Amino acid sequence: MSKPTSLDETTSAPAVTGERADLLEALAKQRHFLRFTTRDLTDEQVGQRPTASELCLGGLIKHVASVERGWVAFILEGPSSMPDFTSMTEADFAKRADEFRMLPGETLAGVLKEYAEVAHRTDELVVSLPDLDADHPLPPAPWNEPGVRWSARRVLLHIVAETAQHAGHADIIRESLDGAKSMG
Repeated sequence: MSKPTSLDETTSAPAVTGERADLLEALAKQRHFLRFTTRDLTDEQVGQRPTASELCLGGLIKHVASVERGWVAFILEGPSSMPDFTSMTEADFAKRADEFRMLPGETLAGVLKEYAEVAHRTDELVVSLPDLDADHPLPPAPWNEPGVRWSARRVLLHIVAETAQHAGHADIIRESLDGAKSMG
């Protein structure tokens, strides 16, 4: 069970041990760092882009939630659950870009709630999945080598890495907003 954060965010999963407990702990830690970057900020602030990047804090959390949701669907359903990036149009990519920004009417509370729901579903999957070795071929994408297969374990490690990478992005954005840091 993870500890509550200052954002009143808790996730709990049935007690597990070994590899599954390690995966859940790694996910919880990186999710905490990502969420922590938004502490004490307004909806307007989490939509600001104070660096040269197109990224904002709210958009990063939306993106990580979307990616995690997509990869969980991949574990459960295989490559048909994901887009074929090789046939996406400019309009498709423009729509995907919306997950990197706060859109009118979106709030930090709403973004964090959605992320918590996605995290809870992933945690339940980690606990209940019969076989972490079950695999699927990766979907078509310019960055995926054809024929490569990923196990559920490999996908979960990718979710941890993606979350950690974007927690680092979020830390830089937060520091650029008001000087606050996640650590140090």
